[in-house]
Amino acid sequence: MDPLNNRSNVSEFILLGLSSSQEIQILLFAIFFLVYVAIVAGNLLIVISVIFDNHLHSPMYFFLANLSFFDLCVSSAATPKMIADFLRKRKTISWWGCMAQMFFMHFFGGGEMSLLIAMAIDRYVAICKPLHYKTIMSRRVLIVFLLLSWAIGFIHTTSQMVFTVGLPFCGPNVVDSIFCDLPLVIKLACTETYILEFLIISQSGLLSLICFILLLISYVVMLVTIWQHSSSTSSKAVSTLSAHVTVVTHFFGPAIFIYGFPFNGYSVDKFISVIYSIITPLLNPIIYTLRNQEMKAAIRRLSSQPVGSWLIH
Repeated sequence: MDPLNNRSNVSEFILLGLSSSQEIQILLFAIFFLVYVAIVAGNLLIVISVIFDNHLHSPMYFFLANLSFFDLCVSSAATPKMIADFLRKRKTISWWGCMAQMFFMHFFGGGEMSLLIAMAIDRYVAICKPLHYKTIMSRRVLIVFLLLSWAIGFIHTTSQMVFTVGLPFCGPNVVDSIFCDLPLVIKLACTETYILEFLIISQSGLLSLICFILLLISYVVMLVTIWQHSSSTSSKAVSTLSAHVTVVTHFFGPAIFIYGFPFNGYSVDKFISVIYSIITPLLNPIIYTLRNQEMKAAIRRLSSQPVGSWLIH
């Protein structure tokens, strides 16, 4: 059954965006376009460096490359449309376009959340079980973690979108945000959405909060272990952990705010949405490249070689 023909009078949604001023929108277009280019370039640089530099063929950098790929996907799910809308007076998105945007935002977001947990497990084993690290974090285990991340992301988004696609939308069709997102879109449905609201709060909100707390606890345990076994590599481990904590905070913070309390009668803060879709994917490569000597060295080696030599290498 096609919901557009049988259950809904709405064929498109109107996005209010960040500003109604034409001058401000042109300025925002220039800023966000440059930021998106930086996101693509930064995350691709990390992925290419990990693939082609033998010094980075370790579990930690395997996860880092996949985190960058997830960041690239999360930002690309909504940002290009948002940038193009800055040049349009009337910002609209088709019904199916809105559904697709929400599907991929939660698909890649759920996958990235799972991958961050896998990265924490990797660091825990490296710090607390160093003698068994290579045995535990084998290539097979890495692939299993990666496949689980994709699977969890798919299950996470499908379990919510299967209800959303069937909702009837009779009007209004105005979404007060920069992109389609579940808490705002389902409030426009002309039917009871209790089940979907419960799923959003439990899956996206409560689950994010629980994972965030457990990750912070694991990092505290790792820091205590480092202090108890002081060594020459402790400063490097602390630097790596601080980078992980920063990334986890930037990812889970906005997610908890947006999806943990999505139905309180006020619109979602657009600034938080910008952080989730734009700022976090930009900061992650900056954090890992600026705080990681091995990554910076790999990028220098990569930039000093002709492009053709990457493939030969």
